[in-house]
Amino acid sequence: MSGIQDKVVVITGASSGIGEATSLLLAERGAKVVLGARRADRLEALASRIAAAGGEAAHACTDVKRRDDLSKLVKLACERYGKLDVLVNNAGVMPVSPLDDLRIEDWEEMIDVNIKGVLYGIAATLPVFRGQGFGHFVNIASTAGHRTVPNQSVYSGTKFAVRAISEGLRQEAGDKLRVTIISPGIVRTSFADGVTSPEVRAQLATLRDKLAMPPDAIARAIAFAIEQPADVDVNEIVIRPTAQV
Repeated sequence: MSGIQDKVVVITGASSGIGEATSLLLAERGAKVVLGARRADRLEALASRIAAAGGEAAHACTDVKRRDDLSKLVKLACERYGKLDVLVNNAGVMPVSPLDDLRIEDWEEMIDVNIKGVLYGIAATLPVFRGQGFGHFVNIASTAGHRTVPNQSVYSGTKFAVRAISEGLRQEAGDKLRVTIISPGIVRTSFADGVTSPEVRAQLATLRDKLAMPPDAIARAIAFAIEQPADVDVNEIVIRPTAQV
């Protein structure tokens, strides 16, 4: 039996990219997935697709900038399925630009989604995991959380923060809760569409089209961490295209 079978997994940012691929793969392997994202139409379509393939999915519109939304998503999982095994903190944004552009609203968006969204997910889930005596956080960071480059300093800073928060959580978690950091490199998603700087958006799109790996590569890494026995905690996986520097 798969180590994923019958696990209840909440996934934020589930409606596209890594979140969508992860939702599909985990459901295929027998998990009950609880999908959160802002786009209701895409969530409904994804849940229907999972159900049509014989899987089980619940969903709720979720903006990770809103604490109540994450609390409601976790509550949905617990009420529908009676427990929560895994939280995949996947929602993220990447409107990168040179600091000289002073795109302060973009900086704030990255901080609110990439850092505070992860913290809100932890806040909603940690009491549930403590009460159950088991649980697994999977937090999506980035190779940008290991090394920064021009135009990505704020984004990179948020992903360094995700790694620091996750490692601190792991050390505080004790011997019952698991914490995994997934640090992807360039993935074939729509991340470049949210970049407000036309020059940087064009550069990223070219790089993505040249190098990027498919989202299901990250989904498989997430599944690997989840399917390990309860006494094995995969702390971090760094996964990038072979050609990425």
